[in-house]
Amino acid sequence: MSNDIIISRDLNVGKGFVDSEHLKSGEDEYRIRNEQFLATGKDPSHYRRLEPFELETLVRQNNSCNDWSLFYVSDPFVPELISNSIFAGLVRIGKMERVSLEHHDLHVFVGIANSQIIACDIGDNCAINNCTYVAHYIIGDNCILIDNAEIHVSNHAKFGNGFVAEGEPEDVRINIDVMNEAGGRWIYPFNGMNCGDAYLWARFRDREELIHQFCRMTDALFDPRRGRYGMIGANSIVKSNGIIKDVMIGQSAYIKGANKLKNLTINSKEEARTQIGEGVELVNGIIGYGCKIFYGCKAVRFVMLDNSALKYGARLIHSVLGENSTVSCCEILNNLIFPAHEQHHNTSFLIASLIRGQSNMAAGATIGSNHNSRAPDGEIEAGRGFWPGLCTSVKHSSRFASFCLLAKGDYRFELNISLPFCLVDNDFKDDRLLLSPAYWWTGNQYALMRNEAKFKSRDKRWDTSLRFEYSPFAPDTAQEIINALGLLEDWAGAALEAYRTSDPEASIKLAIPSKLTGKAAGKALLQGHRDPLPFDVLAQAVEHSSRACVVRKPCRAYKAYKDMLLWFAGREVLAYASSAGNTSSWEALSKALAPDSHNGIGMEWENLGGLLVSRARLEEILEKAEKGAYPTWKEFHGEYDNLSTIYSLDKLRYAWAVLGWLYPDQGEAAGAAAGPSKKSLLQALQDLAALSDFVAEQVYLSRAKDWSNAFRKATFRSDKEMFAVLGKPEENSFVKSTKKDMQSLKLTIQSMAEAL
Repeated sequence: MSNDIIISRDLNVGKGFVDSEHLKSGEDEYRIRNEQFLATGKDPSHYRRLEPFELETLVRQNNSCNDWSLFYVSDPFVPELISNSIFAGLVRIGKMERVSLEHHDLHVFVGIANSQIIACDIGDNCAINNCTYVAHYIIGDNCILIDNAEIHVSNHAKFGNGFVAEGEPEDVRINIDVMNEAGGRWIYPFNGMNCGDAYLWARFRDREELIHQFCRMTDALFDPRRGRYGMIGANSIVKSNGIIKDVMIGQSAYIKGANKLKNLTINSKEEARTQIGEGVELVNGIIGYGCKIFYGCKAVRFVMLDNSALKYGARLIHSVLGENSTVSCCEILNNLIFPAHEQHHNTSFLIASLIRGQSNMAAGATIGSNHNSRAPDGEIEAGRGFWPGLCTSVKHSSRFASFCLLAKGDYRFELNISLPFCLVDNDFKDDRLLLSPAYWWTGNQYALMRNEAKFKSRDKRWDTSLRFEYSPFAPDTAQEIINALGLLEDWAGAALEAYRTSDPEASIKLAIPSKLTGKAAGKALLQGHRDPLPFDVLAQAVEHSSRACVVRKPCRAYKAYKDMLLWFAGREVLAYASSAGNTSSWEALSKALAPDSHNGIGMEWENLGGLLVSRARLEEILEKAEKGAYPTWKEFHGEYDNLSTIYSLDKLRYAWAVLGWLYPDQGEAAGAAAGPSKKSLLQALQDLAALSDFVAEQVYLSRAKDWSNAFRKATFRSDKEMFAVLGKPEENSFVKSTKKDMQSLKLTIQSMAEAL
């Protein structure tokens, strides 16, 4: 027949779900179904065939079945609750009583009406009305299914997972092309995948054996046999949907008005309910616990991790979206996005990127606006806290350190910004790139200090066993700062040499001995002077262009970076020393916190989807993986648990090493190589106390700027009206809490200093 429609006189609908060629001797098509059924806590032996009066009642109420001998029920069973429905194949129906189910404003009677049910297991006291076609599903207790056009499963369903069923060719496997449009960083999605898995798989492409093991570990998770049924978990509501095909639905899910859901796993449980709403079309994906997808969204080949939201027409394609993220009104293609990503403005566009989380894409931002090669294989890489401004355009290939902020503008050239917490801007008048290192510390303490608390409050994962790092002051950013200090010294040294060439008196004017050159001269310049310098410090190799790239206020940035290191390291050590049971003597601290090969100065840190780990520890795990040490990803995830547990100590030891690096003391050699001497530690505490006053003041001042802006005041008749609408800066809750925290910090510092 035309359009592949086959007319058959075989009325055994619901039978033969699995072809005989895929069944072993003694197996039937229900072998996997029964395993799944038992796993839900149901026992097939507790179901019985119909009594004659029950069958008579069902027929009288306009129900039909191609084989009533395959129709099983459980007691109590009220046959009057089933009407105008068609059944086929093996059907098992749980308890069916004269009760009703209520969900919000929806109130329905238990029973089955005006529906077609083929080879399904239906849980206790479900309400199924006006469902045109429901086939090969196991439906949990107390579910509500209303007005659904099509709910069914194929015998080779993978539910969004990247494996191949028996008898299928390799080319049907679902993969996701993260980070690169050209497909060179493909991964196989699987239920339970996290951002760390995707990152390791996509990043270490040069390690062929590692990639081979990752593929093997994925295949080992799945049973390739055909015949797995779809499931709708207990207490779920599925209403007014179009097509639901090859979809696994967890407990307490709420799915309404979706156009098309195909080849998906939708994780949901009572503690973390997933909701999918009107006009949504989702194909080939994994959806985490507690996710929300509403209002015309489209997603194809994707993984959404726990507590993420997709809303208002957003498009998510060939991408992995991390936990606690919100995406609306935008387009995201070929990306790996770590937790706490915000992108909820129309016209924003993100493509072929690795975004390490805690990021925010402003309206009109176009990240990856065009490619520079003859193939679409460029990439964008950005550290934690990436924030491009309004209508910002960035081209491939570019890289940004943590907490980079891009001012509004069209960045015409590729960028490689290695300065964390940096404001990047265009000087259109003189056609220069302007870099303001440590901008967040010097220009917006309010936003910086609020960052950690903000993201912690938004972490609604039901499982928080993996510790995500939300603080801007952490080992990864600290090492970036240390590297950035070296760059500033190099650039300042080069600028000084050029200035000396043009002015023979330069060394005398700047009081820097002429014997000091290069990095040493740059360090002396940055430490011993204030901005403005009599010459520009130019950054090298940060933009693929011939125009100047100017570092603004480099002396201030240099000091700010060191203050940030002290803020990180000092508070970490202070918190440990002041906690219950820990001694605060220098001897005990230096012994307990001595860094090792996993956490010393110079150690690079990897961000595994919010979980920070030293490169040394990660390398040990990857080497084990290459040797086949992990049967599946489940065992590999056990390593994440270990890394999460040990992170606090690694972070603390690294902080101790940072203090030693900041305060080298030749007078007391013991411990100085790996951490601070006693004298240095006391000096660090004294400086930290002074820094706490600075932080409290700057948090207030950066917030108070809004109240002193004449243009901001222009919309108010008077200051009194402005205060009535906005409040006063000193009354801001975060300003007040910061002031209180800084007072508490100073008291703790005083106690520790006295103990030392």
